[in-house]
Amino acid sequence: MADSTFDIVSKVDKMEAENAVNQARKEVEQRYDFKGVGASVEWSGEKILLKASTDERVKAVLDVVQSKFIKRGISLKSLDAGEPYPSGKEFRIEIGLKNGIDQEHAKKIGKLIRDEAPKTVKSQIQGDELRVSSKSRDDLQETIRLLKAADLDVDLQFVNFR
Repeated sequence: MADSTFDIVSKVDKMEAENAVNQARKEVEQRYDFKGVGASVEWSGEKILLKASTDERVKAVLDVVQSKFIKRGISLKSLDAGEPYPSGKEFRIEIGLKNGIDQEHAKKIGKLIRDEAPKTVKSQIQGDELRVSSKSRDDLQETIRLLKAADLDVDLQFVNFR
Protein backbone atom coordinates (compact mmCIF):
# COMPACT_ATOMS: atom_id res chain seq x y z
CA MET A 1 0.00 0.00 0.00
CA ALA A 2 1.27 3.49 -0.84
CA ASP A 3 2.12 6.02 1.85
CA SER A 4 -0.52 8.49 3.00
CA THR A 5 0.57 12.13 2.99
CA PHE A 6 -0.47 15.65 3.86
CA ASP A 7 1.13 19.07 3.41
CA ILE A 8 1.73 21.66 6.12
CA VAL A 9 1.36 25.20 4.74
CA SER A 10 1.00 28.71 6.10
CA LYS A 11 -1.14 30.85 3.80
CA VAL A 12 -3.42 33.83 4.29
CA ASP A 13 -6.60 33.98 2.21
CA LYS A 14 -6.14 37.27 0.32
CA MET A 15 -9.88 37.91 -0.02
CA GLU A 16 -10.53 37.38 3.69
CA ALA A 17 -7.64 39.72 4.53
CA GLU A 18 -9.04 42.34 2.14
CA ASN A 19 -12.49 42.01 3.73
CA ALA A 20 -10.99 42.42 7.21
CA VAL A 21 -9.11 45.57 6.13
CA ASN A 22 -12.26 47.02 4.55
CA GLN A 23 -14.29 46.34 7.72
CA ALA A 24 -11.58 47.94 9.85
CA ARG A 25 -11.45 50.99 7.57
CA LYS A 26 -15.23 51.44 7.85
CA GLU A 27 -15.14 51.14 11.65
CA VAL A 28 -12.25 53.62 11.97
CA GLU A 29 -14.09 56.13 9.75
CA GLN A 30 -17.29 55.84 11.81
CA ARG A 31 -16.01 55.65 15.39
CA TYR A 32 -16.28 58.86 17.41
CA ASP A 33 -12.94 58.40 19.22
CA PHE A 34 -11.11 58.40 15.86
CA LYS A 35 -12.66 61.68 14.63
CA GLY A 36 -10.08 64.43 14.05
CA VAL A 37 -6.98 62.28 14.65
CA GLY A 38 -6.32 61.43 11.00
CA ALA A 39 -6.81 57.72 11.60
CA SER A 40 -6.84 55.54 8.48
CA VAL A 41 -6.33 51.96 7.30
CA GLU A 42 -5.22 51.19 3.74
CA TRP A 43 -3.39 48.69 1.54
CA SER A 44 -0.04 49.88 0.24
CA GLY A 45 1.33 47.21 -2.06
CA GLU A 46 1.72 44.00 -0.07
CA LYS A 47 1.46 45.76 3.29
CA ILE A 48 -1.34 47.29 5.32
CA LEU A 49 -0.60 50.87 6.39
CA LEU A 50 -2.15 52.33 9.55
CA LYS A 51 -1.95 56.07 10.22
CA ALA A 52 -3.00 58.35 13.11
CA SER A 53 -1.86 61.58 14.75
CA THR A 54 -0.51 60.01 17.97
CA ASP A 55 1.25 56.86 19.07
CA GLU A 56 -1.72 55.72 21.21
CA ARG A 57 -4.28 56.32 18.46
CA VAL A 58 -2.34 54.29 15.87
CA LYS A 59 -2.11 51.42 18.40
CA ALA A 60 -5.89 51.65 18.86
CA VAL A 61 -6.31 51.40 15.06
CA LEU A 62 -4.06 48.30 15.17
CA ASP A 63 -6.39 46.76 17.78
CA VAL A 64 -9.37 47.36 15.49
CA VAL A 65 -7.56 45.73 12.54
CA GLN A 66 -6.52 42.73 14.65
CA SER A 67 -10.08 42.21 15.91
CA LYS A 68 -11.40 42.22 12.34
CA PHE A 69 -8.77 39.64 11.29
CA ILE A 70 -9.81 37.40 14.19
CA LYS A 71 -13.49 37.69 13.21
CA ARG A 72 -12.60 36.69 9.63
CA GLY A 73 -10.80 33.57 10.89
CA ILE A 74 -7.24 34.74 10.19
CA SER A 75 -4.73 34.03 12.95
CA LEU A 76 -2.74 36.95 14.36
CA LYS A 77 0.36 34.77 13.88
CA SER A 78 -0.05 35.55 10.16
CA LEU A 79 0.36 39.29 10.78
CA ASP A 80 3.78 40.88 11.01
CA ALA A 81 3.05 44.23 12.67
CA GLY A 82 5.92 46.66 13.11
CA GLU A 83 6.38 49.26 15.80
CA PRO A 84 4.78 52.71 15.47
CA TYR A 85 7.14 55.19 13.85
CA PRO A 86 6.74 58.94 13.27
CA SER A 87 6.35 60.17 9.71
CA GLY A 88 5.95 63.92 9.50
CA LYS A 89 3.09 64.93 11.79
CA GLU A 90 1.62 61.45 12.05
CA PHE A 91 2.50 58.00 13.37
CA ARG A 92 2.39 54.90 11.17
CA ILE A 93 2.43 51.12 11.57
CA GLU A 94 3.11 48.77 8.67
CA ILE A 95 1.63 45.27 8.81
CA GLY A 96 2.94 42.53 6.53
CA LEU A 97 1.14 39.24 5.87
CA LYS A 98 3.23 36.11 6.39
CA ASN A 99 2.81 33.55 3.62
CA GLY A 100 4.79 30.33 3.58
CA ILE A 101 6.92 28.68 6.24
CA ASP A 102 10.48 30.02 6.41
CA GLN A 103 13.44 27.61 6.68
CA GLU A 104 13.98 28.21 10.39
CA HIS A 105 10.38 27.33 11.33
CA ALA A 106 10.30 24.43 8.84
CA LYS A 107 13.36 22.90 10.52
CA LYS A 108 11.79 23.42 13.96
CA ILE A 109 8.56 21.68 12.82
CA GLY A 110 10.58 18.84 11.22
CA LYS A 111 12.52 18.35 14.46
CA LEU A 112 9.28 18.31 16.47
CA ILE A 113 7.86 15.64 14.14
CA ARG A 114 11.06 13.53 14.41
CA ASP A 115 11.20 13.81 18.20
CA GLU A 116 7.56 13.49 19.28
CA ALA A 117 5.46 12.07 16.43
CA PRO A 118 5.02 8.31 15.89
CA LYS A 119 8.19 6.72 14.45
CA THR A 120 6.61 5.81 11.08
CA VAL A 121 6.05 9.49 10.24
CA LYS A 122 8.57 11.21 7.94
CA SER A 123 8.69 14.87 6.94
CA GLN A 124 10.53 16.75 4.22
CA ILE A 125 10.81 20.44 3.43
CA GLN A 126 9.55 21.44 -0.03
CA GLY A 127 10.13 25.14 -0.60
CA ASP A 128 7.87 27.05 1.79
CA GLU A 129 5.84 24.01 2.92
CA LEU A 130 6.38 20.59 4.48
CA ARG A 131 5.24 17.21 3.18
CA VAL A 132 4.53 14.63 5.88
CA SER A 133 4.13 10.95 4.99
CA SER A 134 3.47 7.65 6.74
CA LYS A 135 1.98 4.24 5.99
CA SER A 136 -0.59 4.75 8.75
CA ARG A 137 -3.31 7.41 8.44
CA ASP A 138 -3.82 7.23 12.21
CA ASP A 139 -0.18 8.24 12.76
CA LEU A 140 -0.70 11.22 10.43
CA GLN A 141 -3.78 12.30 12.36
CA GLU A 142 -1.82 11.97 15.60
CA THR A 143 0.91 14.19 14.06
CA ILE A 144 -1.69 16.84 13.13
CA ARG A 145 -2.98 16.82 16.74
CA LEU A 146 0.60 17.16 18.00
CA LEU A 147 1.31 20.16 15.74
CA LYS A 148 -1.98 21.88 16.63
CA ALA A 149 -1.13 21.55 20.33
CA ALA A 150 2.45 22.82 19.84
CA ASP A 151 3.09 26.52 20.50
CA LEU A 152 4.66 27.63 17.21
CA ASP A 153 5.09 31.19 15.90
CA VAL A 154 3.49 30.23 12.57
CA ASP A 155 -0.16 29.75 11.64
CA LEU A 156 -0.36 26.24 10.15
CA GLN A 157 -2.91 24.70 7.81
CA PHE A 158 -3.01 21.02 6.86
CA VAL A 159 -3.96 20.33 3.24
CA ASN A 160 -3.93 17.52 0.64
CA PHE A 161 -4.57 14.71 3.13
CA ARG A 162 -4.36 11.56 1.00
